[in-house]
This record gives sequence, C-alpha cells and structure tokens, in this order.
Amino acid sequence: MAPAAATGGSTLPSGFSVFTTLPDLLFIFEFIFGGLVWILVASSLVPWPLVQGWVMFVSVFCFVATTTLIILYIIGAHGGETSWVTLDAAYHCTAALFYLSASVLEALATITMQDGFTYRHYHENIAAVFSYIATLLYVVHAVFSLIRWKSS
Repeated sequence: MAPAAATGGSTLPSGFSVFTTLPDLLFIFEFIFGGLVWILVASSLVPWPLVQGWVMFVSVFCFVATTTLIILYIIGAHGGETSWVTLDAAYHCTAALFYLSASVLEALATITMQDGFTYRHYHENIAAVFSYIATLLYVVHAVFSLIRWKSS
C-alpha cells in the first residue's frame, strides 16, 4: 500500500471515469448482455430444469454483482485501496468461469431441443447465445483485471 502503487495506473477508477477506462467500460456491456441472458433464459423452455436453474443463477448473480460493483466504483467506495483490485480480479475470473459453464450447458440444452420442440422454443434458446458474448466480455475483463492486479 505504498503511495506509488496508489497513484499508478493500477488503481480502480472512481466517479464517472469508470465509463472512460478500458476494462471498467466493459461493465456496461456485461450489464446489457447479462440482462439479455437473464431475460431470454427466463422466457425460454429448457428440457432440463437443473440446467435452466444454473443458467438463471449465473445470470442473476453476475447481473446483481456487476451492478453493485459499478455503483461502488462510481461512488468511490474503494478509496484507492489495492484490496479492491484483488476483489475485482477475483470476481471477474469467477464470473467468466461461471458464464462459460452456463453457456456450455445452455448450448447443450438447445442442441437437445432441436427435435421434438416447437420452432419458437428452439429459437428462444438460440437467442441465449448472448451468454457466449457475456462470457467473452467477462473473460476480457478478467484478463485486464489480472493485468491491473499484477501491476498493483
């Protein structure tokens, strides 16, 4: 927690500068695509309720956690402490892993629906491909967060 580390480029932004820094700008897109995944999975028919439950848990958990983090960053609750950089990296790595597992399970459920379900239900689940976009966003954010964590 040396002053040099707190003033370097490895600190978290606060205020509306959250919307101008590269890894933290991804919060907005994670919020949008995570919300789309939540809405689409909630409105779709999945043949395995356990799969739909996991995908819903991941999308709701990440949506709420992302919203909470962006609000905390905007109000400057982190106070420039390096422990928040660790929290940011850990959260985004966990979210990326969760979203990857949810995306694979949702794709598997969609593939099994190809035969025997109505065309509309199949396309609702195809639309859940947004989970892969959310996964990509969380992976990119996790990589940038790990770089920021390593340099802090």
